[in-house]
Amino acid sequence: MESSHWETVDRLVGRLDEAAALPPGEQRLMRILKLSEEVGEVAAAVIGATGQNPRKGVTHSWDDVRSELCDVMITAMVALRTLTPDAEAVFAERLRFVDARAAAAGSTP
Repeated sequence: MESSHWETVDRLVGRLDEAAALPPGEQRLMRILKLSEEVGEVAAAVIGATGQNPRKGVTHSWDDVRSELCDVMITAMVALRTLTPDAEAVFAERLRFVDARAAAAGSTP
């Protein structure tokens, strides 16, 4: 039986915690800041997939963009889990809230 996504995130956080060289407070901040780096990689992949840098041309594929988006999601899950042991419940509650808000507005988030 395959483990849940959150069990995998727990393992990743455990490995990161074991290798951490910074105090816990600083490590928490670095995991949150890592999101900015990952979002930048999504932007670079989109620019590369669309050939928007004339000097470089097409350097990425849309598969690369998808992979980078997954990295953003994983990094956000790790950051959330670092902030709270109840990350799964916190995420589920927020997802329900955003879904209800979108339904009430008759639109998407």
